[in-house]
Amino acid sequence: MKHIILFISVLMLFSCKKEVKATNPVFKLPFFNTADFTPTWDRGTHKIPEFSFTNQNGEVVNNQTFEGKIYIADFFFTSCPGICPKLTKNMGEIQKNYKNDNGIMLLSHTVMPWRDSLPILKEYAARNNVDVNKWHLVTGNKDELYKIARSGYFADEDFTKTQDESDFIHTENFILVDKKGHIRGVYNGTLPVDVERLYRHIEILRKES
Repeated sequence: MKHIILFISVLMLFSCKKEVKATNPVFKLPFFNTADFTPTWDRGTHKIPEFSFTNQNGEVVNNQTFEGKIYIADFFFTSCPGICPKLTKNMGEIQKNYKNDNGIMLLSHTVMPWRDSLPILKEYAARNNVDVNKWHLVTGNKDELYKIARSGYFADEDFTKTQDESDFIHTENFILVDKKGHIRGVYNGTLPVDVERLYRHIEILRKES
């Protein structure tokens, strides 16, 4: 009899714990204000700085393009034989999953602007089924692209260590940016498990006021 009572008590304890957990969900993402990606609950002052680049259709793309939007940013180059095809493939999946959601956008910056001309970007976009209404492939001045990669998106880990501005940027990061231009997440864009985590975090951001 004692064993039965103990068993029932344990079941009730676990049932209560599950009920408390279900009624008190935590749906909140941290902010990332420094290059070491230390998460903080303080909004801080860091935002993606002002920029102006040109997309695959020759159109100007700037901060206003993403005003009030959640977007995912990355850095690539069209002739990259290594991680870039994986990044592009996974960005393509994100585009497909949010094709009917005007509040989610994608932004890919070339890190080889001296080679990735507009015709090359346009051909690359066509080859990868890029929808210009959803996903911008941008080029521009090399110094400006590298500056925003390093000081805006914190996308160049090697630069954090070496501070060598001549280094070539090559990163697998996807950066999640909220509607107000704050960084809210960083993910390895080549790993399915991290891309799934990105999807979950996008849904959290969509529910923010």
